[in-house]
Amino acid sequence: MLIDRVKLSLKSLLSFLPPSIIRTLVNLYKMKKKIMSEVKAYAASSKTAELEPLNIERRDITKEDVEIDILYCGVCHSDIHTVKNDWKNSQYPVVPGHEIVGRVTKVGDNVKNFKEGDLVGVGCMVNSCQTCDSCKEDLEQYCENGATYTYNSKDKHLGGHTFGGYSEKVVVDKKFVLNIPENLDIEAVAPLLCAGITTFSPLNHWNVKKGDKVGVIGLGGLGHMGIKFAHAMGAHVVMITTSPGKSGDAKKLGADEVLISKDEDQMKKHANSFDFLLNTVPVGHDVNPYIGLLKRDATMVLVGAIEPLDPIHGGGLIASRKSIAGSLIGGIKETQEMLDFCGKHNIVSDVEMIDIQNINDAYERVQKSDVKYRFVIDMKSLKNS
Repeated sequence: MLIDRVKLSLKSLLSFLPPSIIRTLVNLYKMKKKIMSEVKAYAASSKTAELEPLNIERRDITKEDVEIDILYCGVCHSDIHTVKNDWKNSQYPVVPGHEIVGRVTKVGDNVKNFKEGDLVGVGCMVNSCQTCDSCKEDLEQYCENGATYTYNSKDKHLGGHTFGGYSEKVVVDKKFVLNIPENLDIEAVAPLLCAGITTFSPLNHWNVKKGDKVGVIGLGGLGHMGIKFAHAMGAHVVMITTSPGKSGDAKKLGADEVLISKDEDQMKKHANSFDFLLNTVPVGHDVNPYIGLLKRDATMVLVGAIEPLDPIHGGGLIASRKSIAGSLIGGIKETQEMLDFCGKHNIVSDVEMIDIQNINDAYERVQKSDVKYRFVIDMKSLKNS
């Protein structure tokens, strides 16, 4: 038999090796078995492939680590961009997922702020350099030496690249693990770890407060969270959309008014009146009409369009000292503040639950904007498969 021949060949090879090398090889094998475990996951093998079951390796915990049994994982449009290599940097196989909610199963010796059974989350990052100015200021998302993202980043522990939350468990440095308030509906918490912090951070950074007139441009996964946060902060919230049919949903989410941006009369009525605009549109578009809505010295922040915009008329900014800025997720400290804010105000995402086996259909629906407003995977469907 072929297997027997292979065994004999290995025995013959080992017979020529010095005992010291054999002991080293045995120790390395034992070490590998100790420092890694195999778990179920879903992955894409190429930009044209569907996601399929794949067993991946997770490291055993170090003194600084937390091991998490994943209960739920949100589906972000970034997952789809990475699977399809839209940003030209994907490493295959891709195991997506950076909206992770689970329970702690193990902690390292130096971990004091988490214990077995704690409800925790992991967002878009699992490490950063911790030494640059951005990291020192709790802005790890802007790490000047490059943050380690939850998937598709260099894995300094196992080599290769990081694998995300479409899996049974994950092991993460304690600094990048977040406490989740137990009063929240945990099925709907996962998207807070990306869509939530992406919209909370700019509202927080630009000091949105009670009485401010805030416009949220675009009603989708990001926009619906922007409405909820701005409303909870006490702002007068205006949903700005091209679709009149979204008015009812916007008001249910907490919008005080709805502005149809294609209606010139409505746009004139609201000209020069907004204290802040949160622009969640995910593709390149003409931002000039929205600049006209801002008050003097007010800011519009982009959180969705990671691609070229239409040309901007400088006069619209210069004439009233208006600003356009961008914002990327949030640091770990601010993400914890966001989760605590959600616990206080009972804020979660509007979600549709799916089994992992339906992930490819979910991707198609996300690309058609056919979900209100985020998919969340119940990971029992993976564990029981």
